[in-house]
Amino acid sequence: MIRHLFLVCYDISCAKRRRRALRLVKGNAVGGQKSVYECWLTHGELQQAISGLSGIINKIEDRVLLLRLDPRCTVWTLGAAVAPQDGEFFYQG
Repeated sequence: MIRHLFLVCYDISCAKRRRRALRLVKGNAVGGQKSVYECWLTHGELQQAISGLSGIINKIEDRVLLLRLDPRCTVWTLGAAVAPQDGEFFYQG
């Protein structure tokens, strides 16, 4: 099962929809803050995230971006940031 690192970012205008999106995204997140999260996802988990977020957002008012990061590129971290790491296992719950 191959996992890829994604940034999941959202700008959701309604607080109720934003809370629902946060719960969905945080179930896969390994780091992040506010509305930008780092998620290691398999293809199936990515499809679930896309489907789940599509069912939550208002397609006219809200925006969601899922961006796959290229593992060949150098990761730059500033301040108290920690470079993302692919752990030995992931707990989803």
